[in-house]
Amino acid sequence: MTDHALPYRPPYDWPRLAAFLTDHASPGVETVTDGVYSRTFRFSDRFGTLRVVPALDAPALLVRFQAPGLDDAARDAVLAQLRTMFDSEADPAAIAAGLSDDPYMADLVRRRPGLRMPGAFDPFELTVRAILGQQVSVAAATRLAGRLVAAFGTPLPTEAAAPSLTHAFPEPAQLVAADVSLVLNMPRARGRAIQGLAAACLDAPDLFAPGPDLETSVARLTALPGIGPWTAHYVAMRALRQADAFPPADIGLMRALDSGTGRPSRAGLLARAEAWRPWRAYAALHLWAEDAHRRGATTLPA
Repeated sequence: MTDHALPYRPPYDWPRLAAFLTDHASPGVETVTDGVYSRTFRFSDRFGTLRVVPALDAPALLVRFQAPGLDDAARDAVLAQLRTMFDSEADPAAIAAGLSDDPYMADLVRRRPGLRMPGAFDPFELTVRAILGQQVSVAAATRLAGRLVAAFGTPLPTEAAAPSLTHAFPEPAQLVAADVSLVLNMPRARGRAIQGLAAACLDAPDLFAPGPDLETSVARLTALPGIGPWTAHYVAMRALRQADAFPPADIGLMRALDSGTGRPSRAGLLARAEAWRPWRAYAALHLWAEDAHRRGATTLPA
């Protein structure tokens, strides 16, 4: 099999990214074993699996496919999705320079060089996962995702499957009429939000196309039922390459800025974040990492 390289500008904090993906892997669709990320994917009406691992002798991630019938166009499309997911085109020097006018943020960047945004292989998949994660722990959201995949995902044919990789994540058409709340035993409002998201994707296939600005992207998402500003900014930062997205009123961000005299208010947080433009998403990533370090938790919520 041939490995396909995704070059990146060092430094690149693969261990931290792999740890996040480990905690957030949807059972049946994704696994992380010994630092190797693997997942299922769909190309046209066929299926495959892939694995991603850092190269040992070059600044690149290596991708290997197990996908009978995968043609060059489909392969290139999947590689483009992986570039977004693994933030391989980010410029860590530019991000660090943009955040370093704030001494506290400069210290966080210095302590965690090469921190990358865990992106999304598929924006619909990520947004469904974000809805499942509303008001529950990461572990609970992961269990719900596994049950969703088992109930509504498409089983892979034997020649495309791999250990623990058994299903493709459900597509919008598979969830638009599904009684997700009943099957997953979760609040009906969240089930309706997933159905509404699926319907919106079917009605507007470009729903997740990056908008001309952050405000347009967020407005498009918050127009959907069950998606508020926090979820919209979370999706924008992870799936839409909006480097200035910044989830408002996030408790983890506020905790990370508590220097012993108390957390900032929502208004105080947003005022402080003005100094981090146009890299507020990466500032949030560093603050979440700091909050996780203090609490011994994972890097990102949802």
